[in-house]
Amino acid sequence: MEIEVITSITTTMHPNQIVTQMEKVNRLVSQKPVVIFSLSSCCMCHTVKRLFFDLGVNVDVHELDEEPEGREMQRDLGKLIGCSCPVPLVFIGGRLIGSTDTVMSLHLGGNLVQLLREAGGLWL
Repeated sequence: MEIEVITSITTTMHPNQIVTQMEKVNRLVSQKPVVIFSLSSCCMCHTVKRLFFDLGVNVDVHELDEEPEGREMQRDLGKLIGCSCPVPLVFIGGRLIGSTDTVMSLHLGGNLVQLLREAGGLWL
C-alpha cells in the first residue's frame, strides 16, 4: 500500500512571510523525530497523540492553545497548508505527514511504524 506523504506546502502568502513561517516550523520540526502541533481541547489531537504515546514514541507536542504565540502559529500553519483548522499536524523526520486521516491511514496500513523507525522516533 502506498500512502502519499505531503512533502511540500503551498500558500498565497507574501514570499517574505512564507520564509519566516517555514523557518519557524522547520526549526521546531528539525529538533525532534516526531513533532505534533495540537490543541489541548481537540479530541482528534488527543487521538493522534494517544496513538503515538501507545506506540512508545517520544513526541514533541506543541499545544498551540498553551503557548504564548500559539494562536498566531495556528493561524500561520493553517495558511501554510491551506485549511482553517490545521491541527493535529504531524511531522515525522522533519517531513509534513498530515493530520488525523493520514496518520490513521499509515497506521492501519502498517506503514506508520516503519516511518517512525526510519526517522529515529521508534526504537523497537
